[in-house]
Amino acid sequence: MSTVRAINLVLPEIEVHLPGSNIDGQLVLNLRSTLVDPVVKVELVGRGFLSWLEEDNPELDYYKTTVCTNEAVYISKSKNFHIEDGWLDSGVHTFDFHFSFPPRLPSTFTSKIGCISYFIQGTCCSGQIVLAKEERCLLLQGKTGDHRRHVKDKAPVVVETRKDVVYFCCFSRGSVILQISLEKSVFCPGETIVFITDIANRTHKYVRKIIFAVHCIVLYRGFSNRGKQHSLEDRSEMTRLEFETNTAPFEDMRVTSALVLPKPMPVTSTVKENRIMAFRYELVGTSDLPCTTSTIVVRVPIIIVATKEHFSVEQSTMILHVNEGGISKGVSLHKDTSEIGPGATASRSTQ
Repeated sequence: MSTVRAINLVLPEIEVHLPGSNIDGQLVLNLRSTLVDPVVKVELVGRGFLSWLEEDNPELDYYKTTVCTNEAVYISKSKNFHIEDGWLDSGVHTFDFHFSFPPRLPSTFTSKIGCISYFIQGTCCSGQIVLAKEERCLLLQGKTGDHRRHVKDKAPVVVETRKDVVYFCCFSRGSVILQISLEKSVFCPGETIVFITDIANRTHKYVRKIIFAVHCIVLYRGFSNRGKQHSLEDRSEMTRLEFETNTAPFEDMRVTSALVLPKPMPVTSTVKENRIMAFRYELVGTSDLPCTTSTIVVRVPIIIVATKEHFSVEQSTMILHVNEGGISKGVSLHKDTSEIGPGATASRSTQ
């Protein structure tokens, strides 16, 4: 039977920690009997790790699989408690600790390829034997390293995509134009993204549904066992909204929608800032065109930063055009003053 009856970490009720903030807590040790020469300590650790398999020549009958890995330590602090007289009597003992997070840290993140995690661990040892241990995971919202580089992205942005379609063996042709406009392209974790979508249906079929989603694109940087550098880009959905449009043939429709960003979430960053992975984001609208195998996709790049107050630049309009199989034209958008509800489509109008 172990000398330690229980070990507990008492932490403040903070859901999300921030870089530069402090964390104060207690390690509570409950002993069954006297413990001689104990080692009691608390550690604050933040680290990242990634791993994936890469096929060297997948087109050949024989090929070799390479394991790519990488890791980084963002914070490692420990507090060893001084034990008076070198022993602890039976009963409950309380140890206070204090840690400070560095001013720049990446956010908590988990995927099938890699993760960035933070935790506090308390241990009680006797010699080389660990008698008891408790670990508590922490959520941390990272901060943007250089806010000034994102100031220019405060302007409104409009992205438009056109897709040409052919029906009945080339006897019928048409096109669908999908346009998404944002009042700004810089957002904070937990903020609501309000956007307007204009649909121009120039076909003989209904456009039934549009799927909106915020995609997180992560660039992983790893090394093989021979030291060769490899990169892998992976895309995943952060939040999603499906909307039934039912846009009639040769009809225009305007839809005002909203998506709520999760919190915490990694900020837009480079590999240099995070050491092993980089993050960027897109607001993506997708619609399957009726009676065809074609899909129209519009991608709007957005920037995720840690705080709102760093952006006070006067706004100016920026328009991007993306053309798939035809000539696309800029469309003048007017602000919809309808009240928006988070995560749901607020209004729509047809022309």
